[in-house]
Amino acid sequence: METLRKSIHPEVGATWQSLAEAHLSELDTDQAVSQLQSWNLHIFARRISPRNGQPANPILPSDIVFLEPPLA
Repeated sequence: METLRKSIHPEVGATWQSLAEAHLSELDTDQAVSQLQSWNLHIFARRISPRNGQPANPILPSDIVFLEPPLA
């Protein structure tokens, strides 16, 4: 059987910080955010023109967010 990486579809309004606190609470928040961003370059590298205070790389509910590194 194929092993899959742990992942989620985030809630509306999710941020790197909120995901880090919810799913990687055992790590320092800054370290957890860095880990999540490195595992999810398909989201982190996406850039849009920010509007009304929105971040330049928002996390969308349709995204697949990986909660662990790539499997060996």
